[in-house]
Amino acid sequence: MTTIWDGGIMTHRMLVYADASAWFTLGGITVSAPFVMDGLRFGGSLLLFLTVHEFGHYFAARRHGVAVSLPYFIPFLFNGIGTFGAVIRIRQQIPSMTKLFDIGAAGPLAGFVVALVVLLVGFMTLPGLEYMNGMPDHEALQAFLQSQGRFPADVLTDSAVNGNQVLRVGSTPLYWFLSQFFTNVPPMWEMYHYPILFAGWLGLFFTALNLLPVGQLDGGHILYALVGQKWHRIMARSFVLLLLFSGAVGFVDQVAPMLIAFDPLLGQLTWVILSTILFLYAFKIFSGNFRWIMPVVFTMVVSTAFVSRLPSLVSSFGHSGWFLWCLLIMFLIKVDHPPVLHMEPLSRRRKVLGILSLLIFALCFSFKPLYIG
Repeated sequence: MTTIWDGGIMTHRMLVYADASAWFTLGGITVSAPFVMDGLRFGGSLLLFLTVHEFGHYFAARRHGVAVSLPYFIPFLFNGIGTFGAVIRIRQQIPSMTKLFDIGAAGPLAGFVVALVVLLVGFMTLPGLEYMNGMPDHEALQAFLQSQGRFPADVLTDSAVNGNQVLRVGSTPLYWFLSQFFTNVPPMWEMYHYPILFAGWLGLFFTALNLLPVGQLDGGHILYALVGQKWHRIMARSFVLLLLFSGAVGFVDQVAPMLIAFDPLLGQLTWVILSTILFLYAFKIFSGNFRWIMPVVFTMVVSTAFVSRLPSLVSSFGHSGWFLWCLLIMFLIKVDHPPVLHMEPLSRRRKVLGILSLLIFALCFSFKPLYIG
């Protein structure tokens, strides 16, 4: 119900239809048949992806005799999509590399198929440009569509509720590639008005998050099974540092101006604050080993100062939100993978599936997945 409710609200379509179509009003929101249908399109598509992903893990675990719970869905009304996802609980240590790989890879591979199908359905059922007529706070966009017959290259200030601050989602290599074959594709800052398309994009987003090659995420399991403990340790830490680098560039671009606006003196300490943040992360990653901490922090600060002078790279790469994600990785998910009892080599078929999983991650990942801009 929460995904249906948030899906209906997100499209704003309850404000488009005549009051005669309304069933009732709740909290100032007019609920009607179109409202519910939009909610079902979004919520049903998103929950289908989550269900298939988690049952991929579940059936793989049952096949290998590993004790596992049924999926738990986490409803939530106030995050815009109605859910925090779904989880299953592995009730015992996974004893071998083969079982670890199969259980870790089954979820994202199965879920990706559903996300891809939902995304294609979203593209193939895109309405015409007239769909945006009547959307509140989109008058400038509607005028542009009527005069130009296409979406603008960037958000129009007059159509944003708060100046130019609107929700944007990041394009991924796969999304960009598929979008080239369809017409009337909305820009990334208007996608949330299209429930099936947005659900498909969220499927790619959640697939990429699960395939992050760190700790005990699905991607961490897959990487560990492919390359072993030593190389997983190197590659996982390198990836977390890359995310921190993106966070640092985003901090200079997005957070520093706010510090300056709040207090010019505080703004002058931007680089001191950033260096301190990076030091604390590096201290945790390298377990207090200053032989690694100081060179890494120095390199990242210098590199951030250089990249921050390249607007095109900043706009596509810098995202301060990775500071929060890295915090979750280090304290909840962990960077390193715990050892597995039996380290038998993977079969050739599993190695191919592992490489395919990493390729899917690259196709679904965006350095700026969700941001206000």
